[in-house]
Amino acid sequence: MLRAVHDTVWAFDLEWVPDTAAGRALYGLPDDADDRAVCEAMWRAAGATPDNPRPFLKTALCRLASAALVQRRVADGEVRVDLCSLPRPGDDPADEAALLRTLLDAVGRYRPQLVGFNSRSADLHLLVQRGVAQGLHAPGLCRQGARPYDGVNYFYRYGDAHVDLMEVLGGRGSRAVSLREMAVLVGLPAKAPASGRSVADLWLDGRYDEVVAYNEGDAVTTYLLWLRTAHFAGCFTAEAYARERALVEAMLRRAAEAGKAHLEAFLPVLA
Repeated sequence: MLRAVHDTVWAFDLEWVPDTAAGRALYGLPDDADDRAVCEAMWRAAGATPDNPRPFLKTALCRLASAALVQRRVADGEVRVDLCSLPRPGDDPADEAALLRTLLDAVGRYRPQLVGFNSRSADLHLLVQRGVAQGLHAPGLCRQGARPYDGVNYFYRYGDAHVDLMEVLGGRGSRAVSLREMAVLVGLPAKAPASGRSVADLWLDGRYDEVVAYNEGDAVTTYLLWLRTAHFAGCFTAEAYARERALVEAMLRRAAEAGKAHLEAFLPVLA
């Protein structure tokens, strides 16, 4: 289970979409091939079927579209909870290298305890693979002590610098539980099933704000699920857990006042 709660915790989630430049290069498609056609070719190569027209693509063949995180930070004895996401207003959503650099530099600077859902097998691999593909320098993410359990080591499975809630709550294979399933079980707003508009569709349509909104919802869900799990594990007393939930409610109200109406669905759960 969970060992400890660090002074800085990031419950994070990433969204990624097929890298059409990689698709063109790998499958010999012309440079002027339509992005949608390239995506379809990539899904076909990954084994698409009528029942599963968009199979999971290797993360190396996808590009980062958005990153969102809920930060819990303790400073001078006070706890503050904030929501952060990329791309920010004014950022170029198509500049993957800049998005990755901003995120990886922040990880290296703050060295937070990372909390994700299926993050060990997916999100962390995407950051490494796409960072290498983009030629980035990310020693803060990769830094390790002389022994694997020394300091902050995001790659050490038995440490607490990186908490993958999928592993904590049920493992993998037939035992695995999805973020949506856990959200339903604990009474959180659940994202729409896969039959709805996918992130790839939103991205191809240029609806980048909706990609970020979808991403932020998953980050908030991950954070609330982590809080509940940490309470279960004894990291928070009942009184402390109530205070933590109140901090999330205050953060969500600030976000809603700033125009993020899509997060208001979480407020009744915390009232």
